[in-house]
Amino acid sequence: MALRLGDEAPNFTAQTTEGTVNFHEWLGTGWGILFSHPKDFTPVCTTELGAMAKITNEFKKRNVKVLAISVDPLDAHKGWIKDINETQNANVNFPMIADPERKVAMLYDMIHPNALDNMTVRSVFIIGPDKKVKLMLTYPASCGRNF
Repeated sequence: MALRLGDEAPNFTAQTTEGTVNFHEWLGTGWGILFSHPKDFTPVCTTELGAMAKITNEFKKRNVKVLAISVDPLDAHKGWIKDINETQNANVNFPMIADPERKVAMLYDMIHPNALDNMTVRSVFIIGPDKKVKLMLTYPASCGRNF
């Protein structure tokens, strides 16, 4: 069954650039933004994550945690963070989920069924303190976002 507004956000445990995260525990009593990107080390994804890194402190002031995800492995994420920080004059200060087996991506319907590859589409989910989905946005992998 597809994830819908008002549904409880699926819980998961995943490896991130900041250690293992149990999503619901990590959210605690605050709000959360879970967003996906198609591929590490690509120009549009690099600018998107750089832009998010520059505004993450504004979210923190409002008790909102930010979590990124793609199907790339953890080592790729860690190397890419250095690249983002250098090229975007930013400091990536939020965890990135490594989901090479696509388990979390499938829970949140981030893999387009007609795509020729298995990359995640560009999705954004806002999760409330009650762990319910408050907003869902999905863009094709070919379309960048402006946070």
